[in-house]
Amino acid sequence: MKKRKRHVPHDLRIFLYALAAGAPAVATSMWIVWSGSYDAKTQWTLTVWIIGCWLGFSFSLRERVVQPLQTLSNLLAALSEGDYSIRARGANPDDALGELIREVNALGSTLHVQRLGALEAGALLRKVMSEIEVGIYSFDGDQKLRLVNRTGAELLAQPVERLLGRSAADLGLAACLDGEPARTLDVVFPGGQGRWGMRRSTFREQGLPHHLVVIADLTRALREEELQAWQRLIRVIGHELNNSLTPIKSMAGSLSGMLQKDPLPHDWKDDMQRGLAVIGSRSESLNRFMGAYATLAKLPPPHKKPMEVAPWIRRVSGLETRLPVALRPGPTMWITADQDHLEQLLINLLRNAVDASLETGGGVTVGWRARNGNLEVVVEDEGPGLSGTTNLFVPFFTTKPGGSGIGLVLCRKIAEAHDGTLTVENRVDHAGCEARLTLPL
Repeated sequence: MKKRKRHVPHDLRIFLYALAAGAPAVATSMWIVWSGSYDAKTQWTLTVWIIGCWLGFSFSLRERVVQPLQTLSNLLAALSEGDYSIRARGANPDDALGELIREVNALGSTLHVQRLGALEAGALLRKVMSEIEVGIYSFDGDQKLRLVNRTGAELLAQPVERLLGRSAADLGLAACLDGEPARTLDVVFPGGQGRWGMRRSTFREQGLPHHLVVIADLTRALREEELQAWQRLIRVIGHELNNSLTPIKSMAGSLSGMLQKDPLPHDWKDDMQRGLAVIGSRSESLNRFMGAYATLAKLPPPHKKPMEVAPWIRRVSGLETRLPVALRPGPTMWITADQDHLEQLLINLLRNAVDASLETGGGVTVGWRARNGNLEVVVEDEGPGLSGTTNLFVPFFTTKPGGSGIGLVLCRKIAEAHDGTLTVENRVDHAGCEARLTLPL
């Protein structure tokens, strides 16, 4: 069996090396002293003095080498324990050992500053978490709760100390760790009920995966949004109803007063026909308004299927007969979408572009391209442009005679149902407008 090599301490090795370095000189001196014609007293005196100096310098050399290393060891041990206040002294700026001591001292100062910054950042984070009005929960890989803020504890109606270490299933939060990472929850918590917005993300701590769950109360915000939506809708419906009912009421009163005359005016039939025509026209306008509102409110959810982009755009572009639509071809691309919905969207965009271009005698161009992982469809016209874009997507707002005011609103609703966006703005390089539809590939 092979014997294990015995380890010699570093300080003992330095001492032995010092003895070995002086051994030839000591041996030579001893030979000279004891082989010469000296008396015994002189020989023993020189022998003691030489050996004493040899051992003294060897011990001194060991101490000069080992002591700075022990100092650095103590300093590094203090740094590893988190004590950054200890500094090494006596560093000579002219040698390598002194430079090493200065670097270790600088490391201690840097770690001290960083520790203070981390403590201050941690204190600020804890303060923000305690004051923020959302519930924050952190779960480890075993779905055990490791961190919770004050609002999160209030939502579960238990103190923080009783929550930490418990599983998500025990706390009723297991559903938050599965499914879509961002969604709306209709659940009842011990500390409150309503509609909640939940977001989940992942992070790593000490190399292990953790889950961060944020739960916010959406009830108040949704109620305010709902109230504002109802107010806007009532204003729009009231405006349209007044625009139609006021002339109907006025004309009905005029016709009733005319029929009460005796005898009737000789042209009463003509007045009656004109009045009834006005009543019929305003009734038809009101009927179109209600039909447009029903169309906007009852848009069915999209039934998405794979579809190729080029045939869709070419087919819809060919439907416009009032003005030829110039096609700017793009790459072969496929998307997952509801073809009927997207055809309706592009028809509305092209119709608006053609209406604008007919006013100035300009043209319409449509093209597509891939950009940032998305499909981008651009419809450009050479019309007069937009005087303002504030009310473009306000339901029932229109600047066109006889317009319903739901075309762009319906287009944007279809785009958002496909996780896309729709923007309409004036062109920079040319007169007219640019409608940009962005859909995920």
